[in-house]
Amino acid sequence: MPQPNVLILRAPGTNCDVETAFAFEQSGGQVEVLHINRLLESPGLFAKFQILCIPGGFSYGDDVAAGRILANQIQHHLADHLAEFKAEGKLILGVCNGFQVLIKSGVLLDDKSQNGPPATLTWNDSGKFEDRWVQLDVKGSKCVFLNDIESMYLPVAHAEGKFVTRDADVLAQLDGGEQLVLRYLSQRGDEPRGSLGDVPYPDNPNGSTADVAGVCDPTGRVLGLMPHPERYIDPTQHPRWTRGETGELGDGLQVFKNAVEYFA
Repeated sequence: MPQPNVLILRAPGTNCDVETAFAFEQSGGQVEVLHINRLLESPGLFAKFQILCIPGGFSYGDDVAAGRILANQIQHHLADHLAEFKAEGKLILGVCNGFQVLIKSGVLLDDKSQNGPPATLTWNDSGKFEDRWVQLDVKGSKCVFLNDIESMYLPVAHAEGKFVTRDADVLAQLDGGEQLVLRYLSQRGDEPRGSLGDVPYPDNPNGSTADVAGVCDPTGRVLGLMPHPERYIDPTQHPRWTRGETGELGDGLQVFKNAVEYFA
């Protein structure tokens, strides 16, 4: 199988680049970690990669808002190069802070209506940083990264992870386009699943509209998600692995395998 070249884009404050690179390497990718300044100096570097990943952390200390400064750099200096990257059929993944960057830069949800951003990620309803494990449901079959995955159990770690849309029409459009690809699920066995938006705290750790945990673009080749798949690629990373509550592989590994195998 050909080894796609994977770019892990980091900035000051990024702290999940090493484990994200490892997850891609374990999945068969050829990985290079580059600082945002290298891309700003030489944006032509994008051409050598097939997969771009913006990992988690606190880029630029999350000053102004989570992911905003890195998003502005991309929006004002690299937007044309990212548009070309997408047009060539390549893959883009944003995890946690990377999701915040993708959505605030317009790379994930590009809206032409001039009515403001179609969606954003804002402060958790709890008003505090949430660090816990969540159960996730995969919706539809559009997203390349989630191919053949029905559900996942992954950790979250964020303060600004509440997904909200500009209005109900945007939410309906995203839902109808099968772009709301990851939803938080209730982990309480005696509680019915209910309708969208009914999952209570802490199973929906941030109060996201419609329990949204991840969103893809219309092509299914760009994915942003708040949970961290790179933090559960090995069974021993499960919080209860000694009790046998895990499979042969961590749930998150398939996300990276799907990306690499897409270029087989």
